[in-house]
Amino acid sequence: MTGTRPYDTLLTKGEERKQRILEVAQRLLARNGWRTTSLAQIAAEAGVTPAGLLHHFESKAQLLHAVLELRDADDDEHADRQGDILEQLENVALRFERSPEQVRMFTVLQAENLDPDTPLHDRLLFRYHAAVDTVTEGIRRGQREGRFRTDLDAADKAVEVIAFINGMETSWLLDPSIPLVRVFREYARSLERELSRADVPSATA
Repeated sequence: MTGTRPYDTLLTKGEERKQRILEVAQRLLARNGWRTTSLAQIAAEAGVTPAGLLHHFESKAQLLHAVLELRDADDDEHADRQGDILEQLENVALRFERSPEQVRMFTVLQAENLDPDTPLHDRLLFRYHAAVDTVTEGIRRGQREGRFRTDLDAADKAVEVIAFINGMETSWLLDPSIPLVRVFREYARSLERELSRADVPSATA
């Protein structure tokens, strides 16, 4: 006799409830930020009791980290960190359009956690450094392959690229009419022209 065991059904329902809590938390955090969003609010909108929410997430900090893990997992799924850095940069626009709620949530949480004492500061700082390192390595890979000029500091240029992405997140949230795909494509082309120029001799050479 085959059939779903009661225990399996409970596990499935538990995972569905956990996923619903995360989706509601993401929506409320994007709208209100973490400072004014309470666990009670999240529980009520998710249709669970506060005790039921705490069964899945022991604290507000744990829930915040879980929501960011969802965002990171989505990024990891759609990014090719070993691929062409210019193509990956253009594809960022597609991430914006695919997951606007995640973009809004991340931008709000980042602004709220600039202070080192805030709960997500260290995680967001680590993620920022990881993003800069990824772009740096992409540029250095192009330099090793002979595609990009070698008189340019890859790490400095990577900081600029990440600043562009972060700035576009805020600008697009303020004005969703911005043609993201075109703006990112033009920036990638501009970056390619800069990276691909022949090495410029030093003035003291």
